[in-house]
Amino acid sequence: MNTARSSASNRAERRREAEEDRVLVEQAQKGDRAAFRKLVERHQRRAFAIAIGLVRDENDARDIVQEAFLRVYRSLERFKGGSSFFTWLYRIVTNLAIDLMRKPARREAELFENPNISEDAEAFPFLARIEGANPLDVVRRREIAERIQTALDALPPYHRAVIIMREVEGMSYQEMAEAMEVSKGTIMSRLFHARQKLQRALADCYREHAGREPSRGKKKS
Repeated sequence: MNTARSSASNRAERRREAEEDRVLVEQAQKGDRAAFRKLVERHQRRAFAIAIGLVRDENDARDIVQEAFLRVYRSLERFKGGSSFFTWLYRIVTNLAIDLMRKPARREAELFENPNISEDAEAFPFLARIEGANPLDVVRRREIAERIQTALDALPPYHRAVIIMREVEGMSYQEMAEAMEVSKGTIMSRLFHARQKLQRALADCYREHAGREPSRGKKKS
């Protein structure tokens, strides 16, 4: 029941946000620069979260977000509102990130530890920080977080993207499908396989933490 109420609340919030974005887009299309700045302010954090979650480098993520908003600004007059603004923006961010990740030089660089990721820029809040926590617990949680991140980094770009969109940003299947320009069924299939890969990669970690085997999800039809 609580989950249903939460989902309904999230959908209502998305609709409200989309309507506010629509008004700002219309104002920006008429030359209102302040309206465009508001769009940037509303979405830059989440766009950055998706970018850094994919490319795992703060500088690259900032460049991607900057380029994405530049493309949005240049194409704003042609935006007809067929999808929500944030879906359009995230499609651009995701495509830019995946294009970067597919470059051979980038793949080679990912073999080495990336020193450019600060704690404040972590895009995967699976394990919340606890103020005043036992130092051993903090170390353990950090170890688990690192294991999760390693497993995520090993996923193909399109699998990593759906995990970020669904688990971090809470996007619906339809929003994800629009953002990645594929069918809803494709999104559900990618998410299923991405979760299976993470489950296999983290099985021993889960046993240690939960004291039992992880449950095996069934693929939705």
